[in-house]
Amino acid sequence: MEPAVVARGLAKRFGAHEAVKNVDFDIPAGSTFAFLGPNGAGKTSTMRMIYGLSPVSAGTLTVLGHDVATESRALKRLIGVVPQEANLDMDMTALDNVVTFARFFDITGAPARSRAKELLASVQLEEKADARVATLSGGMKRRLLIARALVNDPALLVLDEPTTGLDPQSRALLWERIRDMRRAGKTVILTTHYMEEAERLSDELVLMDGGRIIERGTPRELVLRHIGREVLELELPRAEQERALKALADRARGSDRSRDFVLFHTDDAEALLREAESEGLEPASAVLRRASLEDVFLKLTGRTLLE
Repeated sequence: MEPAVVARGLAKRFGAHEAVKNVDFDIPAGSTFAFLGPNGAGKTSTMRMIYGLSPVSAGTLTVLGHDVATESRALKRLIGVVPQEANLDMDMTALDNVVTFARFFDITGAPARSRAKELLASVQLEEKADARVATLSGGMKRRLLIARALVNDPALLVLDEPTTGLDPQSRALLWERIRDMRRAGKTVILTTHYMEEAERLSDELVLMDGGRIIERGTPRELVLRHIGREVLELELPRAEQERALKALADRARGSDRSRDFVLFHTDDAEALLREAESEGLEPASAVLRRASLEDVFLKLTGRTLLE
């Protein structure tokens, strides 16, 4: 199967600022793929080029077999987009927002209303079908954006920070809709600042920083490659942190620290804690936990826990 997205030497410039710097990537069809990175990393600029909102400055970008530079009109009929901002018509009802959007894909009349009602039910908004969008909560608006994006049964769904500001229940519901898309063989591309979200949903991801792709892999591959299986967190005063780092540096895979804690990356946190105790270290607290994608993010983007 051909990849859903192929980028070669892809760049995006805004005047003298180069937001995306000659990146190469493929996104497998039928997968859920995430772009991660700190603010200003270039991930949203990349996403906007993928769904045709922003023109490519350099390089080539093919989406669902279409060149975005010359076939954007045909491509947009195959894509669903959930943008960061809630660009809904606030004076219309939830149902009318979806029905109106369906007209862009030549879905009108009874089929449009039937499709809209089905989609509202899928995001648990059937009881709000006749409510004006301005009266809906933030979580409801995000769910309505999901429903609207699915009206054309897209082969590719693009989600830009889809769950920002949502309560846990709404987030869990949107996660389930994303999994439904993957089970149906659709391709899903998302950006998110929630590392748990990327870890749970994505088959594969890229980490961007400074407009470049600095790493790629499955969430678990990246954790094992850069951190190990576990993390040991020791609460120590600043003077003791230096001693801990020197004493345990050769026995850990890596380390980081915040104001009150020093963190060690390891495959066996319990054994490393015993080593710390044998060195005479007396932490106020010690936490042994599973390594996560957030640990990878902090390590590779050069951000400390203080940030």
